[in-house]
Amino acid sequence: MTKRLYSVVAAALVVSALAGGCGRSSSGSDTSGAAAAAGKSAKDLVPESVRKTGELRMATSEGYPPMEMYKEGTQELIGVDPDLAAAIAAKLGLKAKVTNAAFDGLVPGLQASNWDIAMSSMSDTEERRAAVDFVDYFNAGGAIMVKKGNPEGIKTLEDLCGRSVVLAKGSSNLAIGQRQDAKCADKMKIIQSEDAPTGLLSIDSGRAVATIVDSPVAAMYAKETGKYDVLSEQYDAGPWGIAIDRRNTGLRDAVAKAMQELIADGGYRQILEKYGVAANAVPEVMVNTKPWK
Repeated sequence: MTKRLYSVVAAALVVSALAGGCGRSSSGSDTSGAAAAAGKSAKDLVPESVRKTGELRMATSEGYPPMEMYKEGTQELIGVDPDLAAAIAAKLGLKAKVTNAAFDGLVPGLQASNWDIAMSSMSDTEERRAAVDFVDYFNAGGAIMVKKGNPEGIKTLEDLCGRSVVLAKGSSNLAIGQRQDAKCADKMKIIQSEDAPTGLLSIDSGRAVATIVDSPVAAMYAKETGKYDVLSEQYDAGPWGIAIDRRNTGLRDAVAKAMQELIADGGYRQILEKYGVAANAVPEVMVNTKPWK
């Protein structure tokens, strides 16, 4: 959750899994990238192993509105990530099949061929690129959330020193808090929650005075509940990506081409506007934080 980031141990396990050879193989082509895709549609680039299934299997980890959440009163997954996955699948001539999974199982699941892509507010980081490639689709950073009215007068990360702060396990927002704590003369008391909603309960009960949550998610929680304030500064702002097993370059380039088509025809921006996060759009197709060329 919150620009979620694996621990060093989890990252080591992912790299180990790569070395062991598990996961889906690539399309078999040695060429990849925008140059190889020139003159072709996204549908043309779909690897045969995926095409024959008729599905684009996408995994996410629910509980992070407006990115991924259940439609009220149902078990239907909606949000930016499921909607964008469906739009990408349509460009590929496939039907999206969305699965809810534990966040720390998303990358191992890609390697085990349980799904084709993972979309779950996942930061595109160098550590994760040991196992996956990213087609970047969103820009965001972590923001501090406090109780409505900000009774503790918190303005910056430095103001969290000496305070009780709740941060989601395995998240890069946890890493933001831990880096700040290392600078604090008066150490923070860091409580680790399972996810952002659970963390907010700690603020409600007074066990913590603040948390750090991805900015668009924080804004939505604050708007929907009326119980919190979100500070304006964002920390470690950067791209979130669609994760694809790094050996599956054919599918990576098909997804990148689909994103290119969605940016060109306005479908991408329409999805972001639907959820009020158009300001977080990427201006062009990016793969592993670089322009797709």
